[in-house]
Amino acid sequence: MSDLRKINIDGTEIEVDGAMTLIQACEEAGVEVPRFCYHERLSIAGNCRMCLVEVVGGPPKPAASCAMQVRDLRPGPEGQAPVVKTNSPMVKKAREGVMEFMLINHPLDCPICDQGGECDLQDQAMAYGVDFSRFREPKRAVDDLNLGPLVSTAMTRCISCTRCVRFTSEVAGISQMGQTGRGEDAEITSYLNETLDSNLQGNIIDLCPVGALTSKPYAFSARPWELTKTETIDVMDALGSNIRVDTKGREVMRILPRNNDGVNEEWISDKTRFVWDGLRRQRLDRPYVRVNGKLKPASWGEALAATSAAMKGKKIAGLIGDLVPVEAAFALKQLVEGQGGKVECRTDNARLPIGNRAGYVGTATIEDIDSAKAIMLIGTDPRNESPVLNARLRRAWINGATIGLVGQPVDLTYDYAHLGTDRAALEALHKGDHSGALDKETLVIVGQAALREADGLAVLAHAQKFAADTGSKLMVLHTAASRVGAMDIGAVTEGGLAAAIDGAEVMYNLGADEVDIDAGAFVIYQGSHGDRGAHRADVILPGAAYTEENGLFVNTEGRPQLAMRAGFAPGEAKENWAILRALSAELDAKLGYDSLAQLRQALVTAVPHLAGVDQVIENEGEALELDSLGTAGFLPAVKDYYLTNPIARASQVMAELSANAKARRAEKIAAE
Repeated sequence: MSDLRKINIDGTEIEVDGAMTLIQACEEAGVEVPRFCYHERLSIAGNCRMCLVEVVGGPPKPAASCAMQVRDLRPGPEGQAPVVKTNSPMVKKAREGVMEFMLINHPLDCPICDQGGECDLQDQAMAYGVDFSRFREPKRAVDDLNLGPLVSTAMTRCISCTRCVRFTSEVAGISQMGQTGRGEDAEITSYLNETLDSNLQGNIIDLCPVGALTSKPYAFSARPWELTKTETIDVMDALGSNIRVDTKGREVMRILPRNNDGVNEEWISDKTRFVWDGLRRQRLDRPYVRVNGKLKPASWGEALAATSAAMKGKKIAGLIGDLVPVEAAFALKQLVEGQGGKVECRTDNARLPIGNRAGYVGTATIEDIDSAKAIMLIGTDPRNESPVLNARLRRAWINGATIGLVGQPVDLTYDYAHLGTDRAALEALHKGDHSGALDKETLVIVGQAALREADGLAVLAHAQKFAADTGSKLMVLHTAASRVGAMDIGAVTEGGLAAAIDGAEVMYNLGADEVDIDAGAFVIYQGSHGDRGAHRADVILPGAAYTEENGLFVNTEGRPQLAMRAGFAPGEAKENWAILRALSAELDAKLGYDSLAQLRQALVTAVPHLAGVDQVIENEGEALELDSLGTAGFLPAVKDYYLTNPIARASQVMAELSANAKARRAEKIAAE
């Protein structure tokens, strides 16, 4: 039950929840209070003292607004609403004093600091700082930390706000950072000088209000005012994190998170944040045609002519890769099926039910995790399959949710009950006692690895049955950004991948680099990077990467989101849908649209719910029939988190992170 209280802030009376802190109440009233240590998604530290306000009738000194609740305030003598002032002479003097202390030891290296231009300390110093210092003693200096290949440190700049410590321990779930010493000797450090072992560590760069923690790969590359900023969607996993891509000219310089409470809040994984160097390497920037066993550069006309000559009158199979926008998948489906061929998006053999959205997406939203009191994970390792979703699961656990796992025991950064590794453990769930889950919010999450064996549909049916028994919602956690959208448009073949490629003479490979194609078939590869798919190809048609074309992606909960173009594809590479449209004209089977807008119109006519951008609809579908399960164990869906797609495999940063993770997993010898 909400406890509403009236409060007067700078002459404006508002009614807020008594549990709110004063800093939150001030935001409700439209008053901005400066802060360094306070952050909405972290616990309250109250140690920077920048957010001081005056409470009229309270103690004759300013109060820290981040650590005082509205219900702690006393009403006026005649029951008037308590009065808080944020701009009185007392407050101004106090904040100026705090700022002076902050700047006593802060180095004057703004001209060479990467935070310059987007630094909270610079902004607050403009408002509350002075142009001289009364401090004459030598400044303190601190050794820099080595936190690994992602986060660069300049710890002399640190103002001990402890945001990084709170994030790593509360959200990321690692205990490698902390504060040692007291007074002038206090410093943030890492345990035994360890590097950070988390795939969310890049978020501390955004959290740091000064230049103590900055991005190592981006160091000294650009200033914020030089960059063009584009709001778009991430495709490194199926969560559909909201991101901002910053470009300088044609180059992507960095990737930052955008806030979306329903999807990624304001966090992104390290792969999302640092994969941008892979967009520059190994790029396909012109068409190629294989002549006498060797790939030779060709013009677009020659490449399209060779493609159409190979396709005419042949049995065709179209494969849809993991990073393909819905529009390109839709165009490929129309093109291939128009030639009498088959298309398939389930290139990893996942047994997802065709046309049954409640089966291949589930009935839960990502936000349902927040209120869940019992969560069952089946055949999934969310820490590697979707690190930001895993942080949400960790928060549910902190808030009292009990979590069970059927699958390989892994470190998920929180405690869970391990119920077994194989199908027998899944079957045993039905016979168990469900009293702990009844009459409260519960959730079942099924991973892709659970669905890849021959009995994948039976596994899904058992998960649905368990969800029905416990009154739970079901979530299917995908690993491929393009999968749900491709399933929505029906880019599937009855019988799966084997049925689609059976007897195919021509394979049209749209960015599917994780598939082994047998010798004999003629392979057309359309994609952005010279990865495995391009090596096997007879014709290569260079396409745009996810930052280089507008596209629609549907995330793991079934939410359509728009990815926007941040730059242009290199060389002669073209947008994916446009290549397919040009090829259709060459094949004398012209697709009925000449622009992306017309293509989207055709798409929305065929699948109406794709028009509801950023909306999650209620999914419908019959419960699957219970079949007998096999005997296989549940294996992880992601073998190497940092190298799951062609862009990541082209990235030097990802290669280094992958090598570090492998070295960390290697068994320590006794002397260590």
